[in-house]
Amino acid sequence: MSSIESKLFLYVVIVFSAIIHEFSHAWAAYASGDSTAKNEGRLTLNPIPHLEIMGTVIIPLFLLFFANSFIGWAKPVPINPYNFKNQKRGIIWVSLAGPASNLLIALVLGLFIRFSIFPFLSLSFGIIAYINIFLALFNLIPVPPLDGSKLLLNKFPQLEEKLGKSFLGIFIALIVAITILPYIAGFVFTLFVG
Repeated sequence: MSSIESKLFLYVVIVFSAIIHEFSHAWAAYASGDSTAKNEGRLTLNPIPHLEIMGTVIIPLFLLFFANSFIGWAKPVPINPYNFKNQKRGIIWVSLAGPASNLLIALVLGLFIRFSIFPFLSLSFGIIAYINIFLALFNLIPVPPLDGSKLLLNKFPQLEEKLGKSFLGIFIALIVAITILPYIAGFVFTLFVG
């Protein structure tokens, strides 16, 4: 693959992994009793409703091609926790659903690589698995607006609000992503792939 093809491959993998992540949030919300995402057309694997022009298209492509890095996001799935059958558990299931879907993709592909009789697919599947592991771990960092904040910081609403209104949460998440996550993601990848 050429450099351009490799970057486009990475872009497509990251975007579709993020779309599966957001779809999983929508599915978990619907299963928990909240149809807000479904009513807004987000309970779908069609990428269009999940795209956010700046976060999913312009900024990621610019960074990928001109800075050899990647930052991006899809539209957050709208939820109304008051509709959950169980409000405490509902927010936990919805928050975990996105990262869990990415880990499931990585696990399936990792096992395929481990037992594969088609080694020519191993590199591509390995890249997809690693990206999904990294995406899951990144989203579990407990700072707003990431999923991990809903799992941990909802017990500290003032801290969540303060971090959510500033760029401090994202700054912390990026520092963790650059310094610590590659080691954890590499360890999980090795567990899955062998």
